Amino acid sequence: MRDMSEEIPVTDVQAVVRPAANTTPTGWGVLAVVCGALFLEGIDIAMLNVAVPAIAADIGLATSDAHWVISAYVLAYGGFMIFGGRTADLLGRRRTFLVALAVFVAFSGLGGIADDAWVLVVARFVTGATAGFMTPAGFSLLTTSFPEGPLRDRALAIYGAIGAGGFTLGVVAGGFLTDAGWRWVFFAPVIVGAALWIAGRAVIRPDAAPELPRRGFDLGGAITLTSAMVALIYGVVALGEGHDVVTGIAAFVAAAVLLGAFVAIERRVRDPLLRLSVLREGLLLRSSAAGLLFIGAFFAFQFLITLYLQEFRGWSPVATGLAFAVMGLDMILAPLVTHRLVKRFGNAPVMVAGLLAGAVAFALALRIDGSWGYLDLLPSLLLIGVMFALVYGPLAAAATAGLDESEHGVAGGIVYTAFQFGAALGVSVATIALVNGHAADAGWTDYRRALLVPAIAAALALAMGISTWVRGRQAAVVPR
Repeated sequence: MRDMSEEIPVTDVQAVVRPAANTTPTGWGVLAVVCGALFLEGIDIAMLNVAVPAIAADIGLATSDAHWVISAYVLAYGGFMIFGGRTADLLGRRRTFLVALAVFVAFSGLGGIADDAWVLVVARFVTGATAGFMTPAGFSLLTTSFPEGPLRDRALAIYGAIGAGGFTLGVVAGGFLTDAGWRWVFFAPVIVGAALWIAGRAVIRPDAAPELPRRGFDLGGAITLTSAMVALIYGVVALGEGHDVVTGIAAFVAAAVLLGAFVAIERRVRDPLLRLSVLREGLLLRSSAAGLLFIGAFFAFQFLITLYLQEFRGWSPVATGLAFAVMGLDMILAPLVTHRLVKRFGNAPVMVAGLLAGAVAFALALRIDGSWGYLDLLPSLLLIGVMFALVYGPLAAAATAGLDESEHGVAGGIVYTAFQFGAALGVSVATIALVNGHAADAGWTDYRRALLVPAIAAALALAMGISTWVRGRQAAVVPR
């Protein structure tokens, strides 16, 4: 059904986009809530990266299994993202966002009181699954609360900066909270999430009555796609461990079979979970591929440098987190600069500039030796802050360009699935490169070799970004 708001001329920055009452002040309220939720998800995973050793030691989780505190979240997050985005499009974005946030808070609390390893891992899986619903729902709430153009570009720049800030500042928060007691790594998100839920109920407009497909929800597509994504990411994680090759290959085979079944289902059902042709429209596929490589490069770099500083140089978690804090520069740059650059040059060129900054940052890190400290890393860390400021928001905006608002949820699901898969892939490949997973025995030459992973991924991301830019220019000159 065509949104009636498309007939309303936008003549002022206070003009409406969807319902007549959805004014710009309401949009900024929505922006604050969804930014808070994205930041919460970012710091949640980043804090756990720092806290895992303390958690494993306290609850008796074997070193070989400790990674499941992280992996369970990543598996569910990436696996449920597209399903979550489509659910938001069909059942209502506000409804999906608030229900998912409530479950996220509840299971974060469960993780905080867990005394058994299996309870903690289950809590992390459910938390990741609810984040897979919450993120695309929040993204589509944002894109449908602002008119396409400068106002939306500015909102997405802020959104991207806050999301990236969660990745970078979560390490700092994780270090301090772990020192206070690892359970606070779970309880802090409960407090923040509860506040966001209350604010969300107040500022997000109620959904219209859901318009379900005439032939019902595409359950077969949802099950096969979600299972395929879980299997795919599980295969990447298993191979990254360096000692579970057979399981990893089996997971990839299962993922391929499930994806084949999903495609067959989507071609036959009247109302598919994912309209396959959407991948050929606009810049969604190219933007998502660039996002996968860009996030993969960052997570590989952060993983390797964290190990280098803590395992090789003997830094504390707090000191390591504070070293990464400068990457939070993007939270200042993006709201002040990015939307102005986008207004003048467009989303794709700004994204390419950010990807170039990232490629330079990771190339500079290849000079690492056994005595590197903070000042040696600082140029790369600053450039990564610039990268996030210029890439995150413009990439998300480019991904939805040319798509109907009714598919913004599933588009957000595709983009953020690419992010999650990129994160898992980047860390896994970096782990394999670093002495086949035996990071504790690595020397500085091993770190230099492993740092080729983010450098190569960043170069590929830059190439894909340029391809996205070229494709956007070609589409702009095609008569409609």
